[in-house]
Amino acid sequence: MKAVTWQGRRNVSVETVPDPVLQEPTDVIVRITTSGLCGSDLHLYEVLGPFLDPGDVLGHEPMGVVEETGREVRAVKPGDRVVVPFNVCCGTCPMCLSGLHSQCETTQVREYGSGAALFGYTKLYGQVPGAQAEFLRVPFGNTLPVRVPAGPSDDRFVYLSDVLPTAWQAVEYAEVPRGGSLAVLGLGPIGDMAARIALLRGAETVIGIDPVPARRARSAARGVRVLDPGAEGGDLVERVRDLTDGRGPDAVVDAVGMEAHGAPVAKALQGLVGRLPDGPARRLMLSCGVDRLSALHLAVELVRRGGTVSLAGVYGGAADPMPLLTMFDKQLRLRMGQANVLRWMDELRPLLTDDDPLGVDGFATHRLPLDAAPDAYRMFQEKADGAVKVLFSP
Repeated sequence: MKAVTWQGRRNVSVETVPDPVLQEPTDVIVRITTSGLCGSDLHLYEVLGPFLDPGDVLGHEPMGVVEETGREVRAVKPGDRVVVPFNVCCGTCPMCLSGLHSQCETTQVREYGSGAALFGYTKLYGQVPGAQAEFLRVPFGNTLPVRVPAGPSDDRFVYLSDVLPTAWQAVEYAEVPRGGSLAVLGLGPIGDMAARIALLRGAETVIGIDPVPARRARSAARGVRVLDPGAEGGDLVERVRDLTDGRGPDAVVDAVGMEAHGAPVAKALQGLVGRLPDGPARRLMLSCGVDRLSALHLAVELVRRGGTVSLAGVYGGAADPMPLLTMFDKQLRLRMGQANVLRWMDELRPLLTDDDPLGVDGFATHRLPLDAAPDAYRMFQEKADGAVKVLFSP
């Protein structure tokens, strides 16, 4: 089959790799019809290379049609249309039963002290072959694949794999009171969708902060008050306070993560580590890796006293300096973590109707064949051509 493979830093290619096969009696094989390109994939493209091997298949936002099932699978059958959550989780362990599917005890990657395995996401998360491919082996066929109805286009449902639950969890963790205020840092796919969800859930003021004009315009069209951090200069914090009764927002969602703009020293260190041999680079990142923290520090500065900072962007540093004096003095709450995808299905599926309150049907900016993946990765990283959300069709 064809698949998008990692070959080195800023180097992905579409290669022919072996088709996946059933390995356990509860496995299913899914023929992929659509898979997404995620901001988290850019961390693999740029920073997390020491935890990848050439030929690793990327991607963790799939949907498709069940092609084959193991002999113990009863929940789905060949021909069923399914979305596959990015967490590889059993659905039956104590963590899954408590709604913490990203901490699944069956698939935790204990070698690295990590939570549940993820599709297409490095040795840190199990090195499970990913979904930017023609076929995908999905374990836990009775509990992991999510059946969706035939009829509407894939765009209606594919975001259940990651974007929707990640954004929903970010807003849930932010605990924005009805009629309250939220600032969202970064208006890529997760930040854009988090802003939409916050408005749908009753936030009165949602402020989106992003340096890219096309992204700001896209969110402004949905009723978000948008700010350009560069244009605001040193007055950004005051501008946000002006929009929130002088206090700052009730909560801030950081949808940027480890590769934020405005952190040249950390960026240089990340680049240096990425050029070391894999063994030393892995040891260094696991012991003293540092993220670009400008977005997180801005979130701490922006949020009102007693407010909440919700981290949806991925961080991977082991020695990140945090402004604990400020956080303690402001009495902040901090919530974070990989999305527990299955936890939020009951809240999300009723929103995927023809009324389309979240605008999922028109959410993608680019739909491309799988062969275009190398150019799509470059375009997405450079935020070129208005790229916010890219979907691949094998």
